[in-house]
Amino acid sequence: MSEKIKIEKEEARSGGRYIATVSGNEAEMAYSRASAHLIIIDHTAVPDALRGQGVGQALALHAVEDARTGGWKIIPLCPFMRAQSLRHEDWADVIQQK
Repeated sequence: MSEKIKIEKEEARSGGRYIATVSGNEAEMAYSRASAHLIIIDHTAVPDALRGQGVGQALALHAVEDARTGGWKIIPLCPFMRAQSLRHEDWADVIQQK
């Protein structure tokens, strides 16, 4: 993939989402805020046009880096995020498995 993946964050009081925009297509990873120190990632959506380009992985990594910076943990309820968290032992510092 030649185009850089741009990720933005939309946040509300109860949660938010990370949005990746690539070539006019938008993918997202949504989360709910359980507390000041805990978010639950409950949904990841990548359109067919972006599949296989690392967009979902980029969203997951961005969420992990955001959690490290913000000092909170992630419960990976979404099947995609859960699978990614099990593949990346180096994310254990911010992943809280149920």
